[in-house]
Amino acid sequence: MKAVYFKEHGGPEKLQAGEMSEPKIGPDEVLVRVRACALNHLDIWVRQGLGMSIEMPHISGSDIAGLVADVGGNVKHIRTGQQVVIAPGISCGQCEHCVGGNDSQCVTFDIMGMRRQGGYAGFAKAHAKDVHPVSSRLGFEEWAAVPLVFLTAWHMLVTRARLAPGETVLVHAAGSGVGSAAIQVARLCGARVLTTAGSDEKLDLGKRLGADVCINYDREDFVTRTLKETSARGVDVVFEHIGPEMWPKNLRCLARGGRMVFCGATTGAEAKVDVRMVFVNQQSLIGCYMGGKREFIEMLRQVEAGKLRPVVDRRYTLQEAAMAQQRMLDRKNLGKIVLVV
Repeated sequence: MKAVYFKEHGGPEKLQAGEMSEPKIGPDEVLVRVRACALNHLDIWVRQGLGMSIEMPHISGSDIAGLVADVGGNVKHIRTGQQVVIAPGISCGQCEHCVGGNDSQCVTFDIMGMRRQGGYAGFAKAHAKDVHPVSSRLGFEEWAAVPLVFLTAWHMLVTRARLAPGETVLVHAAGSGVGSAAIQVARLCGARVLTTAGSDEKLDLGKRLGADVCINYDREDFVTRTLKETSARGVDVVFEHIGPEMWPKNLRCLARGGRMVFCGATTGAEAKVDVRMVFVNQQSLIGCYMGGKREFIEMLRQVEAGKLRPVVDRRYTLQEAAMAQQRMLDRKNLGKIVLVV
């Protein structure tokens, strides 16, 4: 099969197109003919090297949409030819966390394209429990733009932050995949949404998605504007996915008793926090890591109902994967970048 892979860690130039063996499925697995695969920053981090052991040559890609090409002998609920997406989170399915619906807390938790082969290829395989039939209301490219970012936003805002109607939330990077998803999930929860971005084009997207207040952080201080828009109270929830350099300002935006949910470390791994301010203001810092199967199914229902809609930035061919990753590195994307296979 055709695939894009890397044989050693490094920059985008390490990606190469070539032929690889088609995955062989077991009795409980499904083979998916990949029609589209969306990019995530995880693809870049894995290519650069995360200090973990991975199979080489390695195929990246966590967000996969396609058609069922084959099913294992034990698989009864999925048939060949069905349009499907693959849930990116992989867990044992048997531990207390998995049984309780908290799959991403499983000690064996993994993500498609991280330690195992992903979707920058003609075919991908997954356990049947991770393969979800979807309707034709969206095209393959749009479905590929759904799984990881919408699951992450759902987990952070609905499950972890327990965002309630009437609350206020600050969402950074309106033009990013997870930012554009978070704005929609927050609106679905009935919250008032403040969002930031570095360009008017990205803020226009935020406004179209339902943000109430759009802040260009290159032209004004987002802390000052946030406090002004909340009458100096601050927001109930900060949706943080950028990294530690944002934490001091984020905490200044947070109301007493507020919650900051976070999942990103793009700007580094260590944060500087005045713990006195956190405990005096009784604020909560809540770590989040993607989400579980139950949340994935709940989120898909909202997409199928038309209440959540993926934003596709630009489409590239599989052979243009390096160019696509560079666009993400340059922060030029407005929504999700998608490889069409």
